[in-house]
Amino acid sequence: MIRLLQHIAFILLISPVAFAQVSFEASVSKKTLGINERLRVDFIMNQDGDNFSPPSFENFRVIGGPNQSVSNSWINGKRSYSKSYSYFLSPRKKGELTIGQANIEIDGETYKTSPIRVEVSEAVATPNQNNSIDYQASENIYLVTEISNSKPYINQAVSVVYKLYFSPKVNVSNLGEIESPEYTNFWSHRIPISRLEIERGTYKNEIYNYVVWKKMVLYPQQSGELSLDPLTMDVTVEVPTNRVDFFRNRIYTQVPKTISTGKRTIRVRPFPKQGQPANFSGAVGTFDLKVTTSKSELKASESLQAEVKVSGKGNLKLFSLPKLVVPSALEQYDPEQNESVKTNLSGMSGFRSDTYTLVPQFQGKYPIPPILLSYFDPVAKQYKTLQSKELIVNVTEGPLSKSVSSPSTNTASNANKNKISQSGFSFRFIQFNTSLEPISKKAFFRSQWFYLGLLLPILLIPVVFFVARKKEDYNSDIRGVRLRKANRLAKKYLSEAKKNLTKKDTFYIALERALHNYLKAKISIETSEFSKAKIESLLAKHQVAEAVISDFIKLLEHCELTRYTPTSEGAMQSDYQLAIQVISKIDKYIL
Repeated sequence: MIRLLQHIAFILLISPVAFAQVSFEASVSKKTLGINERLRVDFIMNQDGDNFSPPSFENFRVIGGPNQSVSNSWINGKRSYSKSYSYFLSPRKKGELTIGQANIEIDGETYKTSPIRVEVSEAVATPNQNNSIDYQASENIYLVTEISNSKPYINQAVSVVYKLYFSPKVNVSNLGEIESPEYTNFWSHRIPISRLEIERGTYKNEIYNYVVWKKMVLYPQQSGELSLDPLTMDVTVEVPTNRVDFFRNRIYTQVPKTISTGKRTIRVRPFPKQGQPANFSGAVGTFDLKVTTSKSELKASESLQAEVKVSGKGNLKLFSLPKLVVPSALEQYDPEQNESVKTNLSGMSGFRSDTYTLVPQFQGKYPIPPILLSYFDPVAKQYKTLQSKELIVNVTEGPLSKSVSSPSTNTASNANKNKISQSGFSFRFIQFNTSLEPISKKAFFRSQWFYLGLLLPILLIPVVFFVARKKEDYNSDIRGVRLRKANRLAKKYLSEAKKNLTKKDTFYIALERALHNYLKAKISIETSEFSKAKIESLLAKHQVAEAVISDFIKLLEHCELTRYTPTSEGAMQSDYQLAIQVISKIDKYIL
């Protein structure tokens, strides 16, 4: 009996602790669904927390959310609290998919939910109305690959433009690329698009709106049939319904669609064998060749630069420049490479150059023989060869070479250079005769440095007073100190957002969290009390200007909206700067 009472007492002692445990769990509306169905996931906690971080939702589209709800009640003297974040998801593919872990901070501890696996099967039957809407969405939107040349030569530029065509009857939003081609056996370059613009064009002999989604320039690296993998996108299609709103405007319904371009084939032609030069190295296009020197006359042991420059339009980055061959009496160093090549839809254009440093050792006239560049012109369908002019380097002063009988006609390559005997003339920059003087030994005591060391502390006293006065004036500037403190505080809370300026979703989550944490630190508002009306009331209570409050609320709303809509890096940078300004302005009102 005593032991039983001990067990009961122990249970009574630990029960408050057990009931006080933190619970943070995830649940889904269904674990088996069709690929055309939607799923709801809830992240529920029994205590209030901060810095909620959802999973990445890989392999899912976020259709709606996050929706936040809080339940706080007292029953028989006991408090019951529940807070949840809800998301509506649509699967991107079939198979077993995993919803990852969510994170939350409660009382300084980080809690995570367990991953949840759901099974996605084939599309399931839906009511006729939904089928009709889905059919309208499918029949009014197309993703198209436009290829400039389906039968190019090897190393000939091919432009590939991906366009999303949609009927004027529907609208599109939430564009996202989920599968990208790898462009195997192609040299590829993506042309950046600053922003998406809706244009009007013709598709299947009908008027369509279209958006240029992606631009690529490809250079095939081998002949034969080369495949372009499909590009797949997620698009939300807004389809009109038969319903109207209070103002007699047509109501649209959103239909998520996954569309693909399909696989395309490019038949690459090989280079013609007939008439192919022996020195042809794969240059394709139209080019110009120039060889120039910085000097035509100099002294021995001086240097000059010889530049080999190829300019024009073609695969400039994909072939080697011809090598410069000079007489053995000219010492040649490895070239310095330079280029200025731009790539647009028509291909590469610009120039490439190799600059050689040459140093003659002896007197004489040395020719730099012509060099050749052979290339294939795909328009003329024939090979062409360029030849540079012969250049003469006249060395006027210096020793005469005894080992080279005729320097003016010696054009051997670097591998067959004659051995050049060095003379003292080559080292004329070295001084052999020097005049060294002993350093006089003087005592430091009673020297000018001794007296300067004594006077220096006295001379520094006015400087110290001047600096102290300036610092006092600096600190007495209350407005300036408050502004600097506000800027430091703003940057402290926004540091995480700044680290993620290139990642849209992460950036806006961090920015919204920074704004919430800032208010929590400044006006002691709890996370469960966050609402736009509550924030406006508290800021107005601290006599913050209405324009500043309006900017803060608009920034919060923009964070929620932009997280799931397209935006640019410039807009993200603008929102970051606006957040710094708004926090700084609020901090001037709230000490």
